[in-house]
Amino acid sequence: MDTRSTTVNGMSARWVEHGTGRPVVLVHGIPTSSRLWRHVMPLVDGRTLAWEMPGYGSSIPDGRDRDLSLSAQAGYLLEWIESLDLEEPPVLVGHDLGGGVAQIAAVRATERFAGLVLTNSVCYDSWPIPSVKAMQRVAPVLAFLPQVLMYPTFVQLVHRGHDDRNIALESLAEHWGPYVSHGAARSMMRQVAALDVQDTLDISDRLVGLDLPARVVWGEADAFQKIGYGERLAADLGAELTRIPGGKHFTPEDHPRDIADAINSLLTGARKD
Repeated sequence: MDTRSTTVNGMSARWVEHGTGRPVVLVHGIPTSSRLWRHVMPLVDGRTLAWEMPGYGSSIPDGRDRDLSLSAQAGYLLEWIESLDLEEPPVLVGHDLGGGVAQIAAVRATERFAGLVLTNSVCYDSWPIPSVKAMQRVAPVLAFLPQVLMYPTFVQLVHRGHDDRNIALESLAEHWGPYVSHGAARSMMRQVAALDVQDTLDISDRLVGLDLPARVVWGEADAFQKIGYGERLAADLGAELTRIPGGKHFTPEDHPRDIADAINSLLTGARKD
């Protein structure tokens, strides 16, 4: 996998890229980065580009003094995709907050995408989850906590979201590092302080009848984004719903084959068209 970067409207944009063929853009959530998709990308029959949201992962410094709301992230995403000058419209894939960003981008510029895949995504009024709301309430204090106090919260969040313990441990190693490098408490404070459910509520009524082939993949045991929201998304999008029995929140890490299969089904349809 190749790590790449460019500058778009004065802001650095970073992504991880793998493969060739029809493009697929993948968007992560919190508290992860573009590395969330490391097990999915080799299974996709196309050119995968895992974009890293400003303010997350190795792009944490690029989020300072920037609007990190989902609405703003959707704007950054669309600007970055335009800068790539892709020959074909990409399939757009989102998890967690990245799924909310993907919904907003798809509503704003439906014609610029070939399909939409959402997995255990924030949507409607499903978020922020209680633990994130608690962090939002204490954000001014949170910013000054030492890393040693932040780490147990991070560990608990990651383990609650995985049904594969070994992958959970791998995930901790992948995603905690950037927080350590850039100030864990302050970085997470900036992320959670920017979250506003109104961003998905504002576009929720436009999901019905969205003229875009879609797939929804959901871990049925997700305690953060309940399966009922996956069912609602699938119904509104007219999409096939793939249920993962026993699957929890971090499906791209625990169940990459299910995600890749959904993406590949859209790529196959796009080729036929």
